[in-house]
Amino acid sequence: MGEGVQMKKILVIATGGTIASAEEGSGLAPALTGEQLVAFVPEVAQVCHVEVSQVMNVDSTNMRPRQWLMIRDAIMENYNHYDGFVILHGTDTMAYTASALSFMLENLSKPVILTGSQLPIGTLRTDGKENLITAIEIAAAKENGVPVVPEVCIFFENDLLRGNRTSKINADNFNAFRSYNYPPLAHAGIYIKYDTGQVYHPVSRKPLKPHYLLDRNIAVLKLFPGISPQVVESILNIPGLKGVVMETFGSGNAPCYDWFLTMLKEAVSRGIVIVNVTQCSAGSVEMHRYETGHKLLEAGVISGFDSTTESAVTKLMFLFGHGLTPEEVKDHMNCSLIGE
Repeated sequence: MGEGVQMKKILVIATGGTIASAEEGSGLAPALTGEQLVAFVPEVAQVCHVEVSQVMNVDSTNMRPRQWLMIRDAIMENYNHYDGFVILHGTDTMAYTASALSFMLENLSKPVILTGSQLPIGTLRTDGKENLITAIEIAAAKENGVPVVPEVCIFFENDLLRGNRTSKINADNFNAFRSYNYPPLAHAGIYIKYDTGQVYHPVSRKPLKPHYLLDRNIAVLKLFPGISPQVVESILNIPGLKGVVMETFGSGNAPCYDWFLTMLKEAVSRGIVIVNVTQCSAGSVEMHRYETGHKLLEAGVISGFDSTTESAVTKLMFLFGHGLTPEEVKDHMNCSLIGE
């Protein structure tokens, strides 16, 4: 192993999750520290020098925007001292954290790789060791002195996925995550094979610009056959509501009930931004395709195209957090900020 590789420094940011869990009286709960987790994989010393920052030790179902800011702070405070970052995180909300960080770390030029496991690292058949080892190797990977993957990603089982394109799709299997609408950035087999043409690279090299402002006045409205006016009305009339991610059918279709369309129009007229994403795992919203989708367009609903719900939610939080007007938010939702 060359000296240049040995000198690379990776910061592991530990937040808890299943990978750090042990059996407690009422079930699995985070118990191990980041230092203890890294001790399970002494092999990484062959790749780089690893240090640990323990920012929290929680189940990821308890993650909130405040915790995303803590993770961002750990990256910012150490940004100039490390070649890359690996975030150990619970799987349940990992895609939300990855999406949020992709917006919060503007001009990112180093790898930020989130990973975790479906089984605690101390169990016999854990997937945690391989995930951690490979995530560290990817975070340390450089070509001609430039990081191979300078973006926020999720590595799980064998695939490296763009963070804001990823959703958790399986609660039992080791291949817990999938990016249906964007190809993997790398596949780890005997070798790690990168698809460098799919990797996001900043147009110009600028200093990392962290963003601190997030607005939690966002809701998700998932449609289902027989949804009642009371359900829709209660969501669209939440005090202080600014944005709604509406999960529709197929290519962005919804019922044509008069009461439903009227409620949407009234909400839009009050400045609420309603973003249409599909409930399907793969595919894109095309509101011009069917009459039912076209009526949503006429009501003022905007397309989320092929965004995940996780990405749409965190992007709305990010945009409204910066004080943008509803029209400005709509404009930004209609374009890709960071490959989402």
